[in-house]
Amino acid sequence: MNDDRNPSPTDDELKGWFAGRLPVGWFSGPPAVDADREEILVVGDLPEPELLADATPETRETALAARIQGFREDTRAQRMRIADEAQLRFGRRVSWGARCGDQKVLFTTVSVPSMTRLRMPERRVLDTLVEAGVARSRSHALAWCVRLVARHQDEWLKDLRDALTRVEKVRGEGPEQG
Repeated sequence: MNDDRNPSPTDDELKGWFAGRLPVGWFSGPPAVDADREEILVVGDLPEPELLADATPETRETALAARIQGFREDTRAQRMRIADEAQLRFGRRVSWGARCGDQKVLFTTVSVPSMTRLRMPERRVLDTLVEAGVARSRSHALAWCVRLVARHQDEWLKDLRDALTRVEKVRGEGPEQG
């Protein structure tokens, strides 16, 4: 029996599978395909709507949002079929998004609980964010902190991910583990 299931595909395998599986013309180029242990996120660029030269910024913003919403509604059934295939093949949920101009909208994405142990100074940081109205809860405050670190340390995190990829490659080239 031929088992096409691959629960730990490489980024290149994921990008290749989606590039080959998505209908031609959905996006104006290859989609961005990002993955972690729980989710595969596929985000494609849509062509910008044609507008009159004197269109206002509000008109442009509305047109971009309408293009994304139209794509979401028009492709829903087919995206769901593709997501079901990918979930069977890769063992992860698939989420979608679209970008048009400077607008990016993620449709339904996975929200995964994360358990952590925090000492008082760390809890105090989260509680301060909640009390100041920056976050609704400690959980929301922790997610806010993670996004802030990701935004300000993006290059360092990229270097760290690249190093981990190299480590996995070297491990894979090593002796078989029994």
